[in-house]
Amino acid sequence: MASFTPYTYIQCPCHDTTTTTTTTSQSRPAEDAPSPTSPHSSDDDDDDHNFDPRAPRSNYSLYPLEYLLWCDVCHQIRCPRCVAEELVTIYCPNCLFEVASSSLKTEGNRCTRSCFQCPICIGPLAVQSLESAPEPSLLSADNANTATTPAGPWILSCSYCNWNSSEIGVKFDKPQGIFAQLQKLRHGEDSHSKHAVGGDTSPTKTDSVAATMKARFSAMRSFYSAQNAIANPSSGLGDYGFSSPGALSRIMSIYSGNNAGSHKQKSKGTMTREADSASEGFRALDLDDSSAVSQLRRDGWDSTVIGDQAKSQVEEGARFAEELWPIPYLLRTKRSKRCPVCRHIISKPESKVANTRFRMRLVANTTIPSISIKPFNPPPALLKPLQPVQYLLTFRNPLFDEVKVTLATPATTPGRFASRVTVLCPQFQMDPSTESGMYLVDDALKDDNKDIQGRRRRGTEGGTHQAEAGKIWERGHNWVTIVVEVVPASLSLEAPPALLRKEGEPEPDLSPLKEDEDVLEIPMFVRLEWEGDVSHDQMSTSTGKEKDAREKKELAYWCTIGIGRISQE
Repeated sequence: MASFTPYTYIQCPCHDTTTTTTTTSQSRPAEDAPSPTSPHSSDDDDDDHNFDPRAPRSNYSLYPLEYLLWCDVCHQIRCPRCVAEELVTIYCPNCLFEVASSSLKTEGNRCTRSCFQCPICIGPLAVQSLESAPEPSLLSADNANTATTPAGPWILSCSYCNWNSSEIGVKFDKPQGIFAQLQKLRHGEDSHSKHAVGGDTSPTKTDSVAATMKARFSAMRSFYSAQNAIANPSSGLGDYGFSSPGALSRIMSIYSGNNAGSHKQKSKGTMTREADSASEGFRALDLDDSSAVSQLRRDGWDSTVIGDQAKSQVEEGARFAEELWPIPYLLRTKRSKRCPVCRHIISKPESKVANTRFRMRLVANTTIPSISIKPFNPPPALLKPLQPVQYLLTFRNPLFDEVKVTLATPATTPGRFASRVTVLCPQFQMDPSTESGMYLVDDALKDDNKDIQGRRRRGTEGGTHQAEAGKIWERGHNWVTIVVEVVPASLSLEAPPALLRKEGEPEPDLSPLKEDEDVLEIPMFVRLEWEGDVSHDQMSTSTGKEKDAREKKELAYWCTIGIGRISQE
């Protein structure tokens, strides 16, 4: 069995509690339900509700600390699910060419340069010539061109799977403008390629034939827009029908009240016809698959495309390998992230494509202490049921202020198999953190003296090494280690005797063990208190004393600590 690595996930406050609140209020009697005007009704419900990391809703609110951001205005955690994103730059990941947002409507979200992916292995395609360049050392005619550049024709080739565009009969006349040449070879005239690439919304000509799905959609939309304009001439979008004399008379009659007593029957709308030609976006479905069946019998199963290859194509309908076309690179974006509450920017990358740095990035690990856990003794492969195990829980303070930490865990873990959890030291304080360049030798000696004194108090030099309730196990200059005792539950699915069950209790769930149900996870509520500098939006510049003012800050959140797997024996 693979080794288990302990983990710590933090819950973002954006989790939805509407379902929990509704269920709780409906299950209570009417006289016991809290009044909506009570100031502490919602707070009491949140405090009494323990976090269940195994609930399906918890999968969308738990994140590692490295994935979380921090809003210094709201003083709250922000996850990738709740932030508001804004586009900063749109670019091609292959050529790193920046694309304007206005060109996306006309050219589509694909790179229009010579950037293509292999339809077989999704590798990058390079432009190569079918004819190799002549050697400069060889003799040539007097009037012959001595240039070493090959004349073509040109193809797109993949250096990974050795696929090239000549296998589907695609060759180019020049090595520049591959995208336009490919669209012309595939869709015919240039007038069709514009619709095929980006889905241009301009009306198509009556004599043009829509070849692609986007072109058919554009032609059909323009056709029905023209039909609606013919059927309802007074409901145009350009002038809203106010320019016609009939519309003005109807408006004047509404305000004058002349037709208040007369109710005329509305005339029926003009019937519109359906699209029936290729120029109007209509395409008859070809149900004859005899040619495809013959090709499948001739070339075999290897000639067909797999699901991933068919999905990666820009246009649908590819069933055989000879129907696969080079794939233009999908454009990528750089996005800035804002807090959904105060709209403050918490992450903003550099606008230049080649620059991977951030102008601003407020990560949560600069405010929230990191939590790591390891077993007290050498780690067992599997946790034995009903045998107490002690773990060392280490908190590391990233702030430059002293932080008071308060921990709370349920007596038993939620779920079908309840394990007992005991935190020996639920309250402690962590010293402020110091930068690496400011960490002096005196501080290091001070930390060593604290550790030596702590070991003497615990009796480590005498021999026995035991954890005591209410005392810290070990302390550093910005970290604290405490002991957590866990009694794993038994995974036995046997029903208890009927005499031991009380009246009204539900029947025990004896279904087979579910996936990852043997993993022991501890939900822990963490509350942080510290005194920090006053934020910029609350600080006044009138007096010098207020600049150095301090305010009390608090932060509370739930986290899940995965310890290990329980043995099923």
